[in-house]
Amino acid sequence: MHQGTRSPTHKWVLAQYMQVAVLARLASEGARVALVVLAVERTGSAGFGGALVAALLLPGIVAAPLAGALADRVRHRRLFHAGCLGCYGTGLTVIAGLIGRAPAPVVLAVAGMAGCCTPLLTGGLTSLLGDLLPPTALVRAFSLDAVSYNLAGITGPALASVLAAAAGPATAVVALGAAATAGSLLVLALPLKPRPGPRAAPHHAGLGATTALLFRDPPLRSLTWASGVGQLGIGALPVVCVLLATHYRTPWAAGGLMTAMALGSLTGSLAYAWRPWGTRRPERTVATMLFATGVPLAAVPWMDSATAAAGGFAVAGWCTGPLFAALLAGRDRYAPQGARTQVFTLGASIKSTFAAGGAVLAGLWQAAGPGSLLLAVAACQAAGAVLGVALLHGHRTRADRPPPKSSAKC
Repeated sequence: MHQGTRSPTHKWVLAQYMQVAVLARLASEGARVALVVLAVERTGSAGFGGALVAALLLPGIVAAPLAGALADRVRHRRLFHAGCLGCYGTGLTVIAGLIGRAPAPVVLAVAGMAGCCTPLLTGGLTSLLGDLLPPTALVRAFSLDAVSYNLAGITGPALASVLAAAAGPATAVVALGAAATAGSLLVLALPLKPRPGPRAAPHHAGLGATTALLFRDPPLRSLTWASGVGQLGIGALPVVCVLLATHYRTPWAAGGLMTAMALGSLTGSLAYAWRPWGTRRPERTVATMLFATGVPLAAVPWMDSATAAAGGFAVAGWCTGPLFAALLAGRDRYAPQGARTQVFTLGASIKSTFAAGGAVLAGLWQAAGPGSLLLAVAACQAAGAVLGVALLHGHRTRADRPPPKSSAKC
């Protein structure tokens, strides 16, 4: 039996999981840069590089619900998740060989097929933590999982750029594919037992039932839609940062402000992993931190330098660390046993859709100026917080309640 969060067994399992998560997410984040660089080198078209990235990302948003539903039903989960990671890594390697040498539709089709596996690199992997660790270890585990997202977001593009400059963009893409493939092999070492046969298996919620749960169950709907509205603003920030760089006449701010926010998020996740709080009601923690994220962003329009703005972005990023960790913990706590992966992948898909919408709206309204757009971003955080609290009203029906989880696992 597991004895608690201090057990060496728990630490070893979490370390194994983190190796998989970091490798998979490094590959996913780095590929967005490496593919564009390779497309420009071989075809001279940055537009084709952008199309490749879109082909890699958009199918994942669409396929997330189906991928989650399948992951909740498959019996041999290690083989399933290893296969998905391996397919993603192989897809990157094949794309590296095809760009500039095969018709563009063929290359885009391969990227699309690899992109269908991306939900299992993000929410799909995170959903495994509930089966790998006992409840007493999960809050810290979700915080560290949030760190893996932050590390990948910061170092993935940088690693891709360094590899492309040192060994060529094709080598960079292949290396990232190899990282995902290595992660697929490490998945096989995770202590995930096969699910029971069909007769002994727990009830599996259908895709429609799980989607309805995100509207009907108070804690889950609060977590899902509050974080989605907040992400509508966050998705606009890359456009806002480019406008701020022009406003401050400081070219480094275009990417530097987002880097400051990512570093702040990393430190916030680490701090929350060290000393978590608000763990009894993670949905309230999410609402609180959404509001806190908006406060420093709302102050940036009155800052007179890019350096001061970077400080505001870093503080906002720090708040997103506990926010994301609490979001993951809440999904795990409130998801029914037979729909856990679906809740994770559906939630991630909804957040990605809101973020894409935010980017589009920022592009359409860029004439409003960076100050007005930043205030709109901050308003999205406040609106998400208010919505999250409002959606908590209501009672969970018997069908909505997840089955009780034992305090220890064998």
